[in-house]
Amino acid sequence: MQISYFNIADFYCDGGAAFGVVPKKVWSKRYPADEENFCRMTMRCVLIKTDDRLMLVDTGVGSKQLQYLKYYKITEIADFHQELAKFGYTCDQVTDVILTHLHFDHCGGCTFIDADGMCKPQFPNANYWVSELQWQNFLHPNVREGNSYFPENMMPVQDAGLLRLIKEDTWIHPEVQLRIYSGHTDGIVMPFLPNYDGGTFFINDIIPLAASLPLAWVSATDTQPLLSMKTKESILAEAAQNGFSLFFEHDAYVVKGRVQLVNGHYKLVGCLMA
Repeated sequence: MQISYFNIADFYCDGGAAFGVVPKKVWSKRYPADEENFCRMTMRCVLIKTDDRLMLVDTGVGSKQLQYLKYYKITEIADFHQELAKFGYTCDQVTDVILTHLHFDHCGGCTFIDADGMCKPQFPNANYWVSELQWQNFLHPNVREGNSYFPENMMPVQDAGLLRLIKEDTWIHPEVQLRIYSGHTDGIVMPFLPNYDGGTFFINDIIPLAASLPLAWVSATDTQPLLSMKTKESILAEAAQNGFSLFFEHDAYVVKGRVQLVNGHYKLVGCLMA
């Protein structure tokens, strides 16, 4: 198994949204912000190459809705064809797209507008994996998440017969498990690779930043913050007990680190910096 990663785009998130009820005087010691209180974040995509599969975890924002997303100051959107070519792959070779959830910054790159103005799947030969719970949330969003879902990001995937829904924790490969949680949103999927680097969670928005490790530090955008805390605690406890690593999707400065429990607090050690 080979793991590669790249950043499809940077964006800027309000620090209050990122850290919720935690005061800026506290969180700003762990994560920098500019003079407007915006924090730079990434949309880090992961490639998982096995003997017979090429899997992609999340697809970033895409370029279809940028006129509606100016608030996030999205910059330097990379081209999937160019990024995959750096690793010797093409979009047609991707066999699986694992979507942690369907907010625009995680699935916008699933589709593109072709020369004829048609919206088509970016990875035409792939299975697109989504939890059933998140799919229903996408189709019938609550008032808080409605602005995060765009039909054109996913409906062409469904229309092409490429959508694969899971209702429970599922092994899509002997070395890749998709676990389902809720908190940030309903039915968020976390890929788990038990044999990579001693065990690795691709943690996505469950713990968006290394600075978000404290249990009470949950995003203001989480739809169920108390459930987010319980989810985070269960994952961190398992990671610390087994020496697993967390791979971060949005942290502009820390790519991954191994979890340890030190004096009752969860810490990251051996961090790989961006």
